[in-house]
Amino acid sequence: MPTLLRFDRSPWRERGRHLAAVLGLSAALVACGTPQPPINGRLPDPPASAPALTRVAAQVDVVGPRGPMNQARREQALQGAAAQGKADLLKRQLAAMSSFGDVDLYAGNDAKLLIDGPATFAAMFEAIGKARRQILLESYIIEDADVSRQLADLLLQRRAQGLEVAMIYDAVGSLGTEEAYFDRLRQGGVAVCAFNPVNPLKRTRYNKITHRDHRKIMVVDGETGFTGGINISAVYSSGSGGIGGSRGARKPAPPAGAASDATQENGWRDTMIQVRGPAVQALHRLVRETWAQQQCEGTLAAVEPVAGPAPGQQLMRVIPAAPQDTENRIYTLLMGSIRAAQRSVYLTMAYFAPGKDMVDALCDAARRGVDVQLILPSRSDFSPVMYAGRSHYDRLLEAGVRIHELQNAVLHAKTAVIDGVVSTIGSSNMDWRSFVYNNEVNAVVLGEDFGGAMNRMFERDREASQTIDLQRWRDRGLIQRSKEFFSRMFEHWW
Repeated sequence: MPTLLRFDRSPWRERGRHLAAVLGLSAALVACGTPQPPINGRLPDPPASAPALTRVAAQVDVVGPRGPMNQARREQALQGAAAQGKADLLKRQLAAMSSFGDVDLYAGNDAKLLIDGPATFAAMFEAIGKARRQILLESYIIEDADVSRQLADLLLQRRAQGLEVAMIYDAVGSLGTEEAYFDRLRQGGVAVCAFNPVNPLKRTRYNKITHRDHRKIMVVDGETGFTGGINISAVYSSGSGGIGGSRGARKPAPPAGAASDATQENGWRDTMIQVRGPAVQALHRLVRETWAQQQCEGTLAAVEPVAGPAPGQQLMRVIPAAPQDTENRIYTLLMGSIRAAQRSVYLTMAYFAPGKDMVDALCDAARRGVDVQLILPSRSDFSPVMYAGRSHYDRLLEAGVRIHELQNAVLHAKTAVIDGVVSTIGSSNMDWRSFVYNNEVNAVVLGEDFGGAMNRMFERDREASQTIDLQRWRDRGLIQRSKEFFSRMFEHWW
């Protein structure tokens, strides 16, 4: 019986989530209104069939290593992605994306999955060590721990060697970090800026306290970029139960209902992506724009990559989202792709409180025969969101959606692979805080080659998960149901 594990909540890991959620809830209740939805108006219908490649190429913009592409070169870039397999599914998904507005693509990229903290930090530190001109870092949490001190030492070393080094961190997400950590970097010549300081006297411009910078980005020389869900935090110092880190073979899941201290021992399960190629410039612009919007001291240089051949063959999007947007582009990507799905929808989400429209889309996809599977947390550092998400389980399971809860680790990844051809890795959760209040960014890789790697990662995580059975779920107790009911009431404010 998939009875859910009981455990003591972890220390205040995602500090910003707690404080921002409380402040956001208070502000929303004072205003006596529901937060602005992430999409306005009627959803466009998914394409009836896969359009011709020529038509798709006319509906998108593509930038390659030599700049914007004309129609012929766009067709060639799309054909390269389609040739990986499932061409009709890819064309249908691209048509669904274009129905929501402009689609900016980047061709000629090399994209690499980084699973869990050890692999991510090793790759980031290696890139920092090889930097020649500039290192830009943007992170929700920079925690004063061993990994962040190693990072500081390396950044100070590179700054002393003449490189431009800049860091922007979220003031709420990094609330528990002593100012001395950042002062040391400043004294060593690193440009450091806090996003939306809690103290209004320290803000250079007015911003709502609920507006947080949840992005995780690092860009080196405008040529190598990283983004995804991993903060600079001690919880990522080990792999997640051997799934993607340095702990060896995966341990079996504990018995249902058993408490487990392995959560902290086995670390957090998360995912990043390392990119080389034209898509990196989109990440580079985002960091520089945030720096300018926050009126941080100084100006970050626009660094153009060194001319040369394309690092790879991957076709990508980089999708930012911010509270001031008319519509959340990450939400429209997920909604459009799910509604257009023909074969599979595999989502791995740390915080799942998506609202009725997204649940409708998942249920509708399952009912029309799409293989819809979700990997969700069995434990969380912020349980109200987890319980709000569980309040949707009955309806999802009844529609044919398969739900799995990850064991032996805290799930913090935010990834999806749809029809095996649309893959997204990013900072955005599937909840209202990400869709309405935060700065977020997701990287999207198009094509079956990368989609295959994403599917294999999903399968490994599913093996480390416990599947929820509908009938047994319906037998859960009153306390569990009460937590779900009350958490669901405030779903749009968590």
